[in-house]
Amino acid sequence: MSGSLYNALQERCLGTGETIDHLVQDSLAKALGVEHHTLYQASTSNALVQGVYQGCVTVGTIKAHGNFGLGTYDALNGEGLMLDGHVYQALGDGSVIEPPDSASAPFWVSAEFEADRNAMIDSVGDWAGLCTHIDALRRSDNLFTAIRIDGIFDEIQYRVACKSAPGTDLVTATSHQANFKFSNISGTLLGFWSPSYASTLNIPGYHLHFLSDDHQHGGHVLGIQAQNLKLQVMDADNLVIALPETPGFLKANLSGNPAEALSKIEHAQKN
Repeated sequence: MSGSLYNALQERCLGTGETIDHLVQDSLAKALGVEHHTLYQASTSNALVQGVYQGCVTVGTIKAHGNFGLGTYDALNGEGLMLDGHVYQALGDGSVIEPPDSASAPFWVSAEFEADRNAMIDSVGDWAGLCTHIDALRRSDNLFTAIRIDGIFDEIQYRVACKSAPGTDLVTATSHQANFKFSNISGTLLGFWSPSYASTLNIPGYHLHFLSDDHQHGGHVLGIQAQNLKLQVMDADNLVIALPETPGFLKANLSGNPAEALSKIEHAQKN
């Protein structure tokens, strides 16, 4: 590799936070036409469960790692959504804003979304039914899957995390979340399916957020009724994790398995 090319590679990595391995693999995959979809993740689900809410990655860095994703914000102040390269913050008062690039997140998952498969969902009456439809399109229980669903929702129910004090465990923090329900609203469900073996890293099973087409409403999906939805999925065969060096993360006891707490949080009030 020439010196100028290597220097440009280093400058890119310093500017975006990407690793050289990730950037080289991604570039080679695109050049050779090889399917290679990467998830970039900041922090871990276990840390979030323990109340490690101190921001560790900026919105600017998140944008450098994809055009699609979700997470939360410093002090658990709302739900994070990234769609078509724009990052949004759904707040507990029901509003949605585009935060500055300097805003920080304690947990986030990003990807460059390129659908591998798609299908139409004629009708779905509840959360379990939605999961069944997506299951039919997933290729493996051992790969991560990025999911995008577009359409008009007869009913959508979602929650928004409210700002919490550092150290408050996630079960307690989400017990006083704001809940919202809308009818006949067009928008997008976006998120990921993660394997059960990854429960200490990410939220196992389905984790989806909703963003309305007018970008005025959004949050963590609890319930759904809809017809004629466009479903797209992307297999993710590469996972890059950036671990925080914040005091909260460095001192946290992350030896336990958060699966039970995550299940309680994720499935609360879903129908």
